Amino acid sequence: SSTVVLLSLGSGSGLPYNSFVDSVSSLTPTAEDKEKPAISPRRSYVAVAVLCYVNLLNYSERYTIAGVLPDIQTFFDISDSMAALIQTVFISSFLLLAPVFGYLGDRYNRKYIMIGGLSVWLVTAAGSSLVTKSYFWLLMLLRAMVGIGEASYSTIAPTIIGDLFVGTRRSAMICLFYICIPVGSGLGYITGAGVAHLTGDWRWALRVRTLSLTDIKSYVWSSLGVTATSFLTGALAFWAPTFLSRAQVSQGLQLPCVKEPCNPTDSYIFGAVTVVTGVLGAFLGSCLSRWFGKRIPNVDPLICAIGLVGSAPCLFFTIFAASKSITATYVFIFFAEMLISLNWAVMADILLSIVIPTRRSTAEALQISVCHLLGDAGSPYFVGLISDAIRKSEPATHDWSFRSLQYSLVVCPFVAIVGGLFFFVTSLYITEDRKALAKLVEGAPQPQQGANSEPPIELSNKDKRNPKNNVSVNI
Repeated sequence: SSTVVLLSLGSGSGLPYNSFVDSVSSLTPTAEDKEKPAISPRRSYVAVAVLCYVNLLNYSERYTIAGVLPDIQTFFDISDSMAALIQTVFISSFLLLAPVFGYLGDRYNRKYIMIGGLSVWLVTAAGSSLVTKSYFWLLMLLRAMVGIGEASYSTIAPTIIGDLFVGTRRSAMICLFYICIPVGSGLGYITGAGVAHLTGDWRWALRVRTLSLTDIKSYVWSSLGVTATSFLTGALAFWAPTFLSRAQVSQGLQLPCVKEPCNPTDSYIFGAVTVVTGVLGAFLGSCLSRWFGKRIPNVDPLICAIGLVGSAPCLFFTIFAASKSITATYVFIFFAEMLISLNWAVMADILLSIVIPTRRSTAEALQISVCHLLGDAGSPYFVGLISDAIRKSEPATHDWSFRSLQYSLVVCPFVAIVGGLFFFVTSLYITEDRKALAKLVEGAPQPQQGANSEPPIELSNKDKRNPKNNVSVNI
């Protein structure tokens, strides 16, 4: 249905997505008061609604697997490391194809690229639900193909929003778009576990939704920060419901899962917590960015740094409180996820504010590739590998199964601290990089005035800034 809605927007919407002259206005905070939108405000909001809806479905489908992971492990009789490979192959295809879609998105009609990718996503996501017990390899292959659709969409959608809106409206729309990540993820846990529990078959859970950038120092360091965030959220999102379930078994509060369907309670609760903290965190992060943005030019990376560093002690207490009190564990999870969620909208706004509009898709694609390659493509498998290694050191018991996963998750708070340091370094360079971009845009050649030409671009005094050496962007 999302593909049909995208088609309904029509190529005649009037938005020249690859037009430098039209999209450059998004660099100017007061541009909404001076520039005439490429399409009507109503159609712009409809487009954002469609993009947010698809983003919600994407992340809901992505984390359905995590919500029913104990059922999948029981069904296929696989270890933690093998189970984590499901996510690794998905993210690997995602990161490999993201640069391709970024390149295409800067040169061809983005709408049709997304529609093609989403069509593949729908078919392969549905196909994943038809895999039988003896074909685990086929499930991994289909999950890898699901990454094609997500790569096409995640690379291009934020840049379209960047072209449709400017200034504070763009920040608000980006915030709304990225709120769909934790909301969709949380709904994936809840609906996936719920459907699997009601039907007695986990497979039904998958059937219900079907330039020279290295010269920009703040881009490089923020990409490393995004990578750390991706590693952290990938490991936490994939293993948290299973970790909580094993904690309950270890404390004698729940029977071990030996036959599917497994107890879905922890997936329900963790999903609900993810939704609430995602909305609160993204909203709070966006508000902090707007409130302090005029007084503190480098506030965006500082918000991300504080969010990640602040989440580290919460994650540490989450991991070790699980052996004593499930209630305390959920309290710490709540604050950890809310602090991490401060970053979602702000991270996207950082990229949009330092990269020239006609190269944003490429920059987005490169960042996606790096953050997933070094982040959540391997973090679930890495944690699972450590868990398996620790578990083999002692005779197998349900308590030791919990302890092995508990000890392996200790890597998460340390990664959060490292990610916070990356964003702190970003804050040292971002102001100068924004000045350099504004100067570059100000010096861009203007089209000849004529009957059908666009008016010349005017930057506000606020955006007439000094150039920075060593920035090379090919317009």
